[in-house]
Amino acid sequence: MRLRKQFPGKAEANAGNPLPRFFDRRTSMLAAAVTMALTASIAVTSPARALDQEGPGSCKTQEDPSWSGWSDHEQVGKALAQIEQTSGGRVDVEVAGRSPQGRPLWAARAGTGDRVLLVTSAIHGNERTGTEALLAILKDLGSGGDARTRQLLEDITLVAMPMVNPDGGELNRRVNVLSWADTVAAFPQLRDAPRAWYHSLSGDGIDLPGYDLNRDFNPDLGYVPRAADLPGEQTGAGFFLSPESRAIRDVYVGLRQEKGAVDAYIDLHHMGPCDRVTGGPQDGDLITFSLDYPPLGVQDGAAYQAAWPALDQDKSRRYALSVFNGLVEKYGSQSPLAAVGRYFHPDAREYAGQGRSAFALNGTGTVLFEVRGQQDDLGQRHKGMFVNAVRTGIESLMTGLASGSVDSLDGDAFFDLPDYGWDTAAD
Repeated sequence: MRLRKQFPGKAEANAGNPLPRFFDRRTSMLAAAVTMALTASIAVTSPARALDQEGPGSCKTQEDPSWSGWSDHEQVGKALAQIEQTSGGRVDVEVAGRSPQGRPLWAARAGTGDRVLLVTSAIHGNERTGTEALLAILKDLGSGGDARTRQLLEDITLVAMPMVNPDGGELNRRVNVLSWADTVAAFPQLRDAPRAWYHSLSGDGIDLPGYDLNRDFNPDLGYVPRAADLPGEQTGAGFFLSPESRAIRDVYVGLRQEKGAVDAYIDLHHMGPCDRVTGGPQDGDLITFSLDYPPLGVQDGAAYQAAWPALDQDKSRRYALSVFNGLVEKYGSQSPLAAVGRYFHPDAREYAGQGRSAFALNGTGTVLFEVRGQQDDLGQRHKGMFVNAVRTGIESLMTGLASGSVDSLDGDAFFDLPDYGWDTAAD
């Protein structure tokens, strides 16, 4: 299914229910300027300089840091339009859906290969390092003339959704903006049902209701909300109550119908600001990001295997390991950019309502990135370092899928990656 290509003008991006419009020449010129600025903002930051800014051995957070250096929804739209325009057909950007406040949810596609990678960023609105990384990757795929880029475009299909919670992003908060009354209006069968457990009446100090979108997924990709299933529970599947999660689901389903399978899914997030690596060559150093495979309960989701036989937890661990190996290979085991470990994942941890879990139950290898810190506690500090580490991690999996090297890794080696712990001195 082909979707309309729509990008916001400035007035629309600030409106509660923006009307679609197409770019004119002046808008495209502005988009070029914005893209240049974005490119400059994601230039490689020296690891040594990045750590010096924080201070040796310290983790300093801010009460109310500036986050103006992170791309907002309008800037992302303009950057994507410019990338598409200058790519000569390599990058195609479409509107996969709209947020409750009417903002477009973009899906940018590059490559024609059989191995498919879907990447989403900012499903929590204040977690945007992945947004910047995806813009940089798309720009290079659209304009690179080197042999490696051409080979990637032949071997894989990348679909990137760089900002899937724009309403929450405009408020710099985790959840989206959607009332229970509006949910019931969309699904009248829920009129007498209790609210879903992951629907909040406020979020991050802002008195507006919304959903934790990362709990709104269901492995039954055709699921329609039912009153009898509500309110649900933390360990269980979600209900596709928000248009953002349904848009991600629809992109995934469309790719499966077209390509037969979605090989890999990466979900880009942030974690706490002061965690340190424990073990390995960087023991005691501040972690850059952690990696995880789907949290589906005891014995690697054994309880799900009969109903969802396509689940392959070892594949997800291989893909996560490929990310780690790529970082070490590029930066060296002592570099802050390779200070990566395993995300906290006890055997009983179970979140079937996360997108990575729902897609894994359908046979996709899924990887979680949890970058240290958010805009609202670190501001713009270390932005360049974090963005480049995430970018390299994504590109490492892209390369592994293209070459097939991910298929021969030992998934159990994922458990040998360093752990991490909270820096109690930062409390």
